[in-house]
Amino acid sequence: MVYILETEILNKKSLIFSLRALYGLGKARSRLLCRKLGYSDNLTISDLTEYQINELISLIQTSGLVLTNELKKFQILLLKQKVRIKSYKGLRRIRGLPVRGQRTHTNAKTAKRLKKI
Repeated sequence: MVYILETEILNKKSLIFSLRALYGLGKARSRLLCRKLGYSDNLTISDLTEYQINELISLIQTSGLVLTNELKKFQILLLKQKVRIKSYKGLRRIRGLPVRGQRTHTNAKTAKRLKKI
């Protein structure tokens, strides 16, 4: 079991799918990271050596990507800014209504129930 940026990475899955466990890394970025290092798509974490794992971790850290906790904090700050400047999306969020233009006549029970800021 390997931990990258405080996230547990599964050993038995393919490397591309294992890297998707990191918040902020999708299929395309994880495939791009594997290609930069020259790893196969079928390679698993258990097949990697310690050197290769360290190389992967250093590439992720030096790539300049905003991942995991930093990305979550950034998204929360963006939401709070929308509320602070009282944009349309911010006002909808304050009232607990759907933000992205969904129907409110019959639906929106979930949005009213969640009511987050």
